[in-house]
Amino acid sequence: MKEMDGQQEGTRERRRRREITQEVAARIVDHIEAEQLSTGAHMSAQHLADRLSVSRSPVTQALRLLSEKGLVVHEPNRGFFLTGARGGSPKELGLSGHDELRDVYFRIAEDRLRGALEDQVSETHLRERYGLTRGELATLLNRISREGWAERRRGYGWTFSAILTTPEALDQTYRLRMALEPNALLEPSFHLPRREAAKWRRVEERLLAGEIDTLSADELHDKGVDFHEALATASGNPFFLEALKRVNRVRRLLSYRSMIDRSRYYSQAAQHLEILDLVERGRQEEAAEAMRVHLQSVVNNLKKIRRLLEPEA
Repeated sequence: MKEMDGQQEGTRERRRRREITQEVAARIVDHIEAEQLSTGAHMSAQHLADRLSVSRSPVTQALRLLSEKGLVVHEPNRGFFLTGARGGSPKELGLSGHDELRDVYFRIAEDRLRGALEDQVSETHLRERYGLTRGELATLLNRISREGWAERRRGYGWTFSAILTTPEALDQTYRLRMALEPNALLEPSFHLPRREAAKWRRVEERLLAGEIDTLSADELHDKGVDFHEALATASGNPFFLEALKRVNRVRRLLSYRSMIDRSRYYSQAAQHLEILDLVERGRQEEAAEAMRVHLQSVVNNLKKIRRLLEPEA
């Protein structure tokens, strides 16, 4: 019986690995399109792992899969490089599919948000609670650790980091951001390269064209976070970026819950484009005011869905 159980777990583990590989490959294809990477671009496994918040192992497996499909080529001792081939969307490449592990990720996020998970947990408890293999749990914990809302305890188990659990706390983060982000646009060292601005314009246009409704909650969250952090980076002042990153880490899970209603994201994407327009025209004072108005409008919209953000009794 134990041998049979071991075989079933092994089969399940292999199936999940294939699903993860396909899901990561699909995200790499989206990354290639969003960044408008050119033929010969080096597809660094570590860079992609950091970008996608996964470990290097599934990224390497995904790159091998994309190599089989002709999108990248592997050069011994050098790595993977983008070919001139363009195979279309992830769906056209046969990379779409339901990611069960992502579903478990959101279950953990929601359980943590509503207080169903203690601050400190063991891996055994998490495996049993969510029906995971050791490999699956390792993949999830690696991602959660990279995103900053859990860390390994010395010797045993994991500790969840402080996160926002109330609408009031989320409002406070936006008030901080209203004090922070407009001023980042006014830094004397502010410079957003033209190519970077064009990249973010494509991202926002794709969101308005339908991705707002089709992206997963974590992907949609990351699009917004990356846009705002790109402008903080362009300030040339690393303290703006560091402060913003800390705020973004603690609001991630409540942001997921707010996406039950996505209608507000259309106006937010349009406002992002307005800010980009002003930045590209060198009208920093107006861009800073547009950023302040944008963040205030987000706060106003969140008030309309406040009941969705309230912690459960």
